[in-house]
Amino acid sequence: MVDAAQIREHADVVGSDGAHVGTVDHVDKGEIKLTKTDPDAGGLHHFIPLDFVQSVEGNTVRLDRPAEEVRQEWSTS
Repeated sequence: MVDAAQIREHADVVGSDGAHVGTVDHVDKGEIKLTKTDPDAGGLHHFIPLDFVQSVEGNTVRLDRPAEEVRQEWSTS
């Protein structure tokens, strides 16, 4: 698992297919909270488990599954 301290606020989150998933708000309790102001967020905060993170490269968080699959599995609470 990736060290959560490597994940920066406002980092870009992308799926394994390179498609945009969201923007990091912050990391808390084993989840990445995405900003609700991101164009793909629909005005809601979404949460992604840290287990989905494959790597952190600078200001990009790369997930281990395609963006569409992440959107089907993320939570809003």
